[in-house]
Amino acid sequence: MRIPTDLEILNTIYRMYHSDFSAFEKGDGSRASKIYVPIDCKEIAGELKVDPDIVFGRLYYHLEKQYGYKRDDGSNVHFFALKVGNDPKCVNFPLMTSVLAGLRQEKKKFWIGTAIAVLALIVSTVSLTVSVTQSAGSNRSMHPTAEAAAD
Repeated sequence: MRIPTDLEILNTIYRMYHSDFSAFEKGDGSRASKIYVPIDCKEIAGELKVDPDIVFGRLYYHLEKQYGYKRDDGSNVHFFALKVGNDPKCVNFPLMTSVLAGLRQEKKKFWIGTAIAVLALIVSTVSLTVSVTQSAGSNRSMHPTAEAAAD
């Protein structure tokens, strides 16, 4: 079974729930808070083709601990909250979007670095091949053949 990365999970949540986040209007009764968007771990897991407990566990046990924090006044800012008002399993959408942007940037840096390294390897290989080929060609002309030596 393939395990989704944090980036894949957060990309999926962003894609599936961005419109819900944007559509919030205070007092419309759709949810308790604009920033905390309720999510369906089963639906997300279905998109990722994994068990729903994998998605829940990554959000609650891993990402909440990694990105949730405590303010100076002692209040908690949750990345993933089990309940906000009457809404179960909510993600702090602006915080999640910030984390997602950072993960996307890290991935881009990785691929740029990898592409530069592969390009350098190709240039080195071509350079070495040309050097060896030229060296072999110049060595042949320096050794006289038996006919040339007899003259």
